[in-house]
Amino acid sequence: MSKINVVYWSMTGNTKAMAEAIADGVKSAGAEVNVCEISAITPDELAANEVFALGCPAMGAENLEEGEVEPFVTELEGKVSGKKIALFGSYGWGDGTWMRDWVDRMTGAGAEVVNGEGTICEEAPDDTTIKELNELGKKLASL
Repeated sequence: MSKINVVYWSMTGNTKAMAEAIADGVKSAGAEVNVCEISAITPDELAANEVFALGCPAMGAENLEEGEVEPFVTELEGKVSGKKIALFGSYGWGDGTWMRDWVDRMTGAGAEVVNGEGTICEEAPDDTTIKELNELGKKLASL
């Protein structure tokens, strides 16, 4: 099995905490994991993996962050067909529209979003969300 990449963009640290919880699950399943900010990897490097996780909080009017994440996802979109991916992120307002839109984009591009509608939490992840993210990491490690 190759290393699982858990890539994120975080402003307040909430989405970073979510990424770390996924990584803990991957490690507990005995797999290798690379956790990094989106600026530390290219879309081509990420797309070279069959399984990965990608996180971004809701920004503005429930959009992906526009400076780094949106261009990254736009480039990645054409390379995700057949990939098994997990999407995650935190929010402080709204109802998760940004995640539903993101899932639709990735599934429309041919990816399988292994955590269904993505994993979201309001503000910082609580114990229940951390446990859910740990399980998601284990699932990624088993794919």
